[in-house]
Amino acid sequence: MEERDAPTEERDAPTEERDAPTDVRGAVSAQSAGGGPADGRGRLILAATPLGEIGDASPRLRAAIAESDVVAAEDTRRTRALAAALGVTIGGRVVSFYDQVESARIPALVEAVAAGESVLLVTDAGMPSVSDPGYSLVDACIAAGHRVTCLPGPSAVTTALALSGLPVDRFCFEGFAPRKPGKRRDFFATLHDEPRASVFFESPHRLAACLADAVEVLGAERRAAVCREMTKTYEEVRRGTLGELAAWAAEGVRGEISVVLAGAVPRRRSVTDLVGEVERRVSGGIRLKDACAQVGDEEGLSKRELYQAVLSARE
Repeated sequence: MEERDAPTEERDAPTEERDAPTDVRGAVSAQSAGGGPADGRGRLILAATPLGEIGDASPRLRAAIAESDVVAAEDTRRTRALAAALGVTIGGRVVSFYDQVESARIPALVEAVAAGESVLLVTDAGMPSVSDPGYSLVDACIAAGHRVTCLPGPSAVTTALALSGLPVDRFCFEGFAPRKPGKRRDFFATLHDEPRASVFFESPHRLAACLADAVEVLGAERRAAVCREMTKTYEEVRRGTLGELAAWAAEGVRGEISVVLAGAVPRRRSVTDLVGEVERRVSGGIRLKDACAQVGDEEGLSKRELYQAVLSARE
C-alpha cells in the first residue's frame, strides 16, 4: 500500500517514467546556479492534493503549481496529470521525490531553497509527511534555517475521522497496519486500552484478515468504521462493531481503505476491586477514613461503601 495520506497498495519498484535518481542536482539547481544570491523568497512549500475529487484542490495549490521554481513530486506522472486536470501549466522544474530516491534528492532541494527558490512538495494524494514522503526534507530545511510553509487541504486521516461517526475529539494515527499476522495482533494489543480513537490504513486484500485479528485481540463488540474510496464516486462508509465489519469484509472489498477504531471504554472498578488500593494507602500512613475518602472521590464511589468493604475484608 502506498505509504501516503490516501492509502493504496504498497509502492512497486520505481519505473523509468518516474525520473531516475541521476542528474538531480543539475535539474534542481540549474536556475539557481545563475541567479546570484538568495533573494529572500526561498522556501519549502508542503501542499495537500485531492484524495480523489479534483474539485477539492485549493486555489493556493493551483497557484503554487504554476509559480513554484521547483515541483518535487511523489509521482511526476500523477502530478502532471493533476496540473492538466486543474488547467494549470507547471511553471518550474519537476523532479521526482518518492521513498526510494528521497535521501538522494534532499541536498539539491535544500540547495535550491538556500538559493532563493520556492520548492513545492506534493504527494499523490493528501498531505506530505503524513504516511508519505516529506519529513526528511522538512527536517533538513529546518536544520538549515530555511522557511517551511504549508498549503492545507485534503487528508485521509481527518476525513475518515469525520466520517466515522465515532467520538474523535482525541485520536492517534497509526499509519499502516502491519502485514504479518503476528505483528498485526501485537499492533492491536497496543490499542487494547487506548482511550483515544485510532485511525490506520489497510490494503483492501488484507482488510478481512486485519479485522479478524482485531476481533481476536480487541473483541467483537469494539466499534469501528471502515471508510472506502473517500471523496470518489463509490465512496462508502461502513460503521458497526468489529465483528460486523469483519463479516462484511470477508466477502471482499476493493478500493482505498482507512479504518477508524473507537477508543477503549475505561472499566469502572468495583468497591471490592478498590479494597487493596485503600489498604495500600493505609499501610503508607493514611487513616482508613481518609484513604476511603480519597479513593472514593477518585473513582466516583461512596466512601461509606468502601469503608464497609475494607472492614468486611479484614474479618
